[in-house]
Amino acid sequence: MSTAAVMESPPPETPTPAPDEVADALADARFVRVVVAPDGASLAASGVVARALRERAVPFQIRVRRASAYAVADDALTLRVGSAGLADLTLGDPETAPATAFEVARELGTAADARLALAGVAASEADPAASTLADAAGLDRAPGVGIPVADLADGLGHSTLLHAPFSADGDAADAALAELELPADLDDDARRRIASLAAVETATASGATPRAAETVARALNPLRLGDGAPFATIEGYADVLCAVAREEPGTGVALALGHDARTPALDAWRRHARHVHAALRSADTARHAGVFVVRTSPPTDADATDSDTDSNADARRRRIAGRLRTVARLARDFRSPEPTVLVLAESVAAAATHDEAVDVAGVLARAVENAGSDADVDGTAREADALGVDADAFETAAREVLS
Repeated sequence: MSTAAVMESPPPETPTPAPDEVADALADARFVRVVVAPDGASLAASGVVARALRERAVPFQIRVRRASAYAVADDALTLRVGSAGLADLTLGDPETAPATAFEVARELGTAADARLALAGVAASEADPAASTLADAAGLDRAPGVGIPVADLADGLGHSTLLHAPFSADGDAADAALAELELPADLDDDARRRIASLAAVETATASGATPRAAETVARALNPLRLGDGAPFATIEGYADVLCAVAREEPGTGVALALGHDARTPALDAWRRHARHVHAALRSADTARHAGVFVVRTSPPTDADATDSDTDSNADARRRRIAGRLRTVARLARDFRSPEPTVLVLAESVAAAATHDEAVDVAGVLARAVENAGSDADVDGTAREADALGVDADAFETAAREVLS
C-alpha cells in the first residue's frame, strides 16, 4: 500500500450518490478507508457501513479526523462521513448520514444495524421516533429519561442531553431522586416522575432560557432498548456516541464496530460530561446582538500536560475543541437568549446555532481570515470549532461577521 499523504484545505464536498451506487462501489473495493467527522451521528453511520463491509469481507480502516487533514492512498477507496472534502464517496451531511448508511448496508445485502443507525439519528438532534428506522428496530417511545445506564443518578448526572443543577454532581442527582421516593422496581408512573424531575429541574434552573423547556424534551420519553443491548435507551446510546467521538475516538470506533467497548465508552462519556458541565457552569457570559459569548477555562484533565509527544498534544487540543463544541451546544440549548453561541477558551473557540440562516463553520472561517489567523476550523453549519485562535481578536472578528 502506498504511503499516505496529508492534504490541507480539501476541495469542496463530493456529491452524495444514491445508496445503491455507494454499495456497488464499496462491494468492488479492494480496500476502504472511512474518514469520519468527530461527532456521534457520523460515528454511528461509519459503524453501520463498516459492519456491512466486515460481513462482506471487504477490508477497511476507520479514522476519526478533522476535515482539514485528509489521508489518501492509491489503492484505497475513500469514504468520507460527516464532512466535506476530497473523497471517492461522501456521506457528507451528519443529519442524513445514519439513515443513508443503513440503506447502503441493506443494498450490500447485509444485516444492517437499525439500532446503531437510529442512535446516529438521535445524535444528529433529529427525533429518532419519527424516523422509519424506529419501525425497522421495532422500538416505541416509553416513559422516562433517555440515559444509557440503569443507574438513575449516574445517568441523569452525566447526561449531556440536558444541563440542570444536578449535572455532573452525583450527590445532587441522588438527593433529587431520593425526594421522589421511587419504588425498587420502576413502573411507568415512576419513570414519568423521573422525567418530570428532569424537565422541571432543567427548565427552572438559574439562568435557564425558555428554549431549555423545549430542548429538554429530546431526553424524555425515550426509545427504550431491552436486555442485552449495550445501553438502556437509543437517546442514551446517542449521548455516549457524541461524547466518545470527541473524548476517545479510538474507543468510539471500537464501539461503533460492535466490539466490547461499553465500559471505556461510558468512562469517556462521564469524563466528557464532567468537563463540559463544569466549564459551562463556571463561565463568564455576555449577550450581544445575535450572539451569546461564553468565556471559560479550557476543559482539560487535571493531570494532562503537553510534555509528551506532539501527537499526544494534538490529541489533547482536539479533545478540548470537542469539549468546547459540547459546551457551545449546551449553552445554545439551555442558557443562551440568542440563537448563536460563541465559546472562547484561550486558543480554542467553538460555536453552535439554531438559526438556519447562520452557518457557524463559515462564520468561524471568515473570522479566522478577518483576524489574520491561520487557525484550523472544523465543523458544520450547526456546530464548529477553531484551533489556534487569539481569543480577544477572534471574538471581535466573529462578532463582526455575525453583525
